Formats: sequence, C-alpha cells, structure tokens
Amino acid sequence: MATIGHSAVATMSEAQLQEDLPSETTPLLNPSTTNENPESEAALYLSELRVIAKYSFPVFGTQLLEYSLVIAPVMTIGHLPSGTTALAGVTLGSMTATVSGFSILVGLVSALDTVLPSAWTSAQPKLVGLWSQRMAVIMAVALIPMYIIWFNAEIILLGLKQDPEVARLAALYLRWVSIGLPAYAFNLISRRYFQSQGLFAVPTQIICIIAPVNAFLNYLLIWGPDPIRLGYIGAPIATACSFILVSLLNVCYGVFYAPRTAWHPLSRRALTGLGILVRLGLSGVGQTAAEWWAFELVALAASLLGPVSLATQSILLTSASTTYQAPFALGIAASVRIGNLLGEFDSRRAQVAANTALMMALAVGLVFCATFMGLRTRWAYLFNDDPVVVQLVSAILPWVALFQIFDGVNAVAGGILRARGKQMTGAMLNLSAYYLIGIPLGVYLAFIIKWELHGLWIALAGSLLYCAAFGTLLCVRTDWEEEVRKVVARIDAERVKAGGGEDSADTAV
Repeated sequence: MATIGHSAVATMSEAQLQEDLPSETTPLLNPSTTNENPESEAALYLSELRVIAKYSFPVFGTQLLEYSLVIAPVMTIGHLPSGTTALAGVTLGSMTATVSGFSILVGLVSALDTVLPSAWTSAQPKLVGLWSQRMAVIMAVALIPMYIIWFNAEIILLGLKQDPEVARLAALYLRWVSIGLPAYAFNLISRRYFQSQGLFAVPTQIICIIAPVNAFLNYLLIWGPDPIRLGYIGAPIATACSFILVSLLNVCYGVFYAPRTAWHPLSRRALTGLGILVRLGLSGVGQTAAEWWAFELVALAASLLGPVSLATQSILLTSASTTYQAPFALGIAASVRIGNLLGEFDSRRAQVAANTALMMALAVGLVFCATFMGLRTRWAYLFNDDPVVVQLVSAILPWVALFQIFDGVNAVAGGILRARGKQMTGAMLNLSAYYLIGIPLGVYLAFIIKWELHGLWIALAGSLLYCAAFGTLLCVRTDWEEEVRKVVARIDAERVKAGGGEDSADTAV
C-alpha cells in the first residue's frame, strides 16, 4: 500500500505537492475517516487491529529469537566444570554489557521510530535511508566509550568490590563479545530500516536462520572436539559471530532483494542534521535503558535476600522478560503504523491506530495474567525442582501476573510516544516510576517492612500502574493534527536542504 502511494507522489510536480501538504488552516482529518456512522467507526478500528496484529507477529518472533542469542551463553556456561564461578562470570559480564552497552544502543536507535515510518509514506521516501545513515554515524561515536568501559571492565568491577575471579571472567566475556558490538548496533538500525517499509518478516526470517546457528556455535565452541573447543570464551565468541552473521544477511537482503525506494546515496548529508537524532536518542536511552537498569538493581537487591530469593527472582524476571516481548512487539508495530499514517497526513486514522494498540495491549496483558494465575502452582517447575523455590514463586506469581497488565500497556504507550517524538516524556515517566516510586518503595517493603521479595514485586507492579496510567492518558489526549504538522515541517526542512544544497541546519520535531 505504501509503495503505491510513493509511485503516485513521485509523479506530482513540486507545485502540486506543496498544494497537497496541509497548512495551518487546512483540516488534517481525512474526510473518508470522519464519518459519524458507528459501523464505519467500528470498521476503522477493526481494520487497524488487523494491520497492527499483522505487523506485531513477526516483530514478536524477532524479539524472542534475538533474546535467545543473549541467554544461550548463560544457559550453556553453567554446565562447565567450573560451573558456579563461570556462571557468575558470564552473568556479571552479560549484566555489564546490558547496562553499559546494549541498553544504550537500543535507546539511541529508538529515535528512528519517530523519523523513519513517516518518511517512508511521505513524498521523500529516500529520507529513510538518509536518517539510517545518520544514526549509523551516531552509533559509531557511541561505541567509543563503550569499548573503553568494556576493555577496562576488570578494574571497574574490582573497584565495585566484586570477587576477583568473577571480575576476571566477566571482563574476559566482555572483551570477546565486543567483537560483535558494531554488528549489534548495525542490526538495530537495519531492523528499523526494514520495518519502517512494512518489511517486518525480513528481520524474523534472518534471525530464524541465525538462532539455531548460534545454539550450534555455543555447543561447538564450548563443548566441541578438542581442536575447536574453547571452553568459557566460546560463549561470547559464539554470540559475537551470531551478531556478525545477522549483519551480513541484513546487508545481502538490502543489496540484492529489498527495493531501492528507501535508499539514499551516501553523501555528506549523512554527517549533518544529527541534532534531532541525538536529542531523540538520548531521551530514548532514558525511556528504554532506565527500565533495563531498574531491573538489574532489583536483581541486585534480591541477591541480598539470599540464594533462594535470588533463584526465585531469576525465574520471575526471566518469565516476565519473555512475556514482555509480546507487548514490546506490539509497541514497535504501533509506532511504525502510526508513523506511516502521520506521513500520509491521516491524523484521524493515526488516532484510531493508537487507541486500538492500547486496547490490544490490555487484552494481551489480561491473557498473560490469566495464564500465570492458572499455572501458579506449576510454573516454577519449568525452571527448578527445589520445593522452597517453587513455593516462593507460587506465592509471588499473582503480583507478577498483575504486573503483566500494566507492563503491556506501558510498552505500547511508549511505542506511541516514540512515534510522536516524545521520548523525553517517556523517559520522565520511566525514571519517575522506577527511581522515585518503584525502587525506593521496593527497598522499604523488602528490607524495612521485611516483606522481602514480595515487597520488591509489589513495588514494581505499583510503579508500572503509575506509568501505564499516565502514559495512556498522554496518548488518548494527543492532538493528532499537530503531530501531522510536525511531520510536514520535518519533511519540508529536508526538502529545503536537498533543493538548496544545504548540508547543515538542523530540524526540530
């Protein structure tokens, strides 16, 4: 549908195009979507539900399989002869990589959720390629401090009073996995590049190929025959190789199969106009990474409650992280769909898409909530046979089930805010929810009131309730006509640069 729109727009003259762009006095609502007929309204919501669901399923598959690339080493290393120490090392290394690297890159790339979808359905689809190139420049700069931290990780971790052998193994893990860090950053950009064009299945197909390869590489490099077996370092090497293989397949698809409609020739323009992406990206770090960091702090607090609480926390967090991939995928799909509609200047349908996505998030959260409650007494056996751990998981699972509803709605509200370029708003919500409410309240309930792990999850559920409520309120009160005007201003500014030969000047969302 978007490609047809591009071919039509491409035949317009500049005068016709300017005539069609909305101005301050032009009504931005599409006349075809303002029918007050209830059946027409219902049909509109049903149509958006189908589109968002169609977008969500492959994104969910991509997120779930990519998650497997990160957890496979943790699951494999624990069976080495030096099991406990090696597992502690890879866990600490993985946590350090997440906090100081992966989460920051994911936050930075969220800026593309704002600019790419609307660019694709605009009169200048090649801006998709240009914005992607600009993000690659920003990512390259961001990698420098990450490498500095990762290659000095042992000194840093020893300074944080970690066990010397565990710190050494964690630093070893980081040095080897850093080989694939640029590829990881590139994969984040290329995924947004494809998804903004509606090519949601492409990243899924690629990760479907690489996920089993990653599992095989983990086995081969850790447990394989003597000439190949590397032991502990085989795990991060396998992860790095998998990231690189994903990048190579992304490049192959982009060069040989993807349409060239979105590609922008390499030029000096990729080094200009970076300010908007930096602002959105740093806000995205606050929105995304703040949440990841909060859960790492909660895991640290759980470790102070003893091994049973830590094992229970590991099960609960793994469960919540796995189910979170569904609403997170829904949030990405909603962000792309809303961005596409804003690029088409269809403010009414963008509003319907946002409302539909929020209702879908609520439904998904209720399904997961019911699932956890139905399997409450048996869920822990999927991970552990210790009766004490099983009992504690069963006792806390109702709070985790309630958490699913709020976490799902918050994930989709965050996606809608990214489509609007409101990463800073999302960052403020997450920062206040976790660091002013969730973590302080959790520490109070867990250690002062002595509710222990129950207190931590009660506080997390409460912080997500706050976040979901205010996030939803912000989304439903959005002025979608104003959002279209912002897209028009951004596209117009890029047209002026291209037409006037300007290689500087920044644009504002």
